Amino acid sequence: MIRTCAAGLRLTIASNSRTVNVCGNTAHIWIGGTTARVVRRWNASRPPIAQKAPESTKTIPGPSWLWLEPVYGPFRAYGRVQRRRPYMTQFLSALVIYFVGDFVAQSLGPAPGAGQGAEAEAEETEERGWVQAWAEERDWARTARALTIGGLAAVPGYKWFLWLGSSFNYSSKVLSLTTKVTINQLLFTPIFNSYFFGMQSFLSGATLAEITERVKNTVPVSWINSCKIWPAVTAFMFAFIPIEYRSIFGGVIAIGWQAYLSLLNQRAAAVEELEHANEAAAEEVKQAPARVREMESEGVREKCAA
Repeated sequence: MIRTCAAGLRLTIASNSRTVNVCGNTAHIWIGGTTARVVRRWNASRPPIAQKAPESTKTIPGPSWLWLEPVYGPFRAYGRVQRRRPYMTQFLSALVIYFVGDFVAQSLGPAPGAGQGAEAEAEETEERGWVQAWAEERDWARTARALTIGGLAAVPGYKWFLWLGSSFNYSSKVLSLTTKVTINQLLFTPIFNSYFFGMQSFLSGATLAEITERVKNTVPVSWINSCKIWPAVTAFMFAFIPIEYRSIFGGVIAIGWQAYLSLLNQRAAAVEELEHANEAAAEEVKQAPARVREMESEGVREKCAA
């Protein structure tokens, strides 16, 4: 049965217990004395489709430009490995940092006495090739000392910064950062620098007196220069860098710092060698008159015997 309505066309369908009246976009349904109203939207929009968050949002703090996505991958991988095996990760990271730092130091400042015969060395380098020349001219004993020092200090240094990060956390962020930086500069920096220069001398075969002299000549200078860079680095690291990325952030800065310490150690070694040579020459000058007198006395004895 078809009836017209205000909306235009009305269709009524009746059955034993159900009656449906359709008028335009509205349908009235009677089922067992109960009325239900259904409104149909002819131009209904599609339901929203759930979208997965882009992978770039799951990254370390920083800009999320797409062209930086290939850079984030290695950092995220490092963070995962750092959380699973922190000690081994710190040990291997320290070896890489100290190796690169020693490489930079040897490139910038060769060992004492290596500046002689520069033209002849350049000709030999052209004949042998730069790779072979680099391998032969490198002081591998010095590199081994740097790797030993870095490997032994990796885990203690990591535990120190873990303790420092979990301590001195006050309600004032400025006070917390100031305290952390001050404690680090007053305790960790002089102890580490003394360890670095003392181990350099010890592994070179120096005596206890020479080790003490090396520490006296290098630690005060290195501590003063560390105050120019490490307080700012430490404050930024504790304020903005997540804990699993602090070591790699500090390691990038430490490459340049280790190169500086290595250069400072080599310069101190050259100065000490020169001082020892001067002392030996002065001692010979002092002993010269005695030797002359001995020679003269021996000559007199020979004349008397003749």
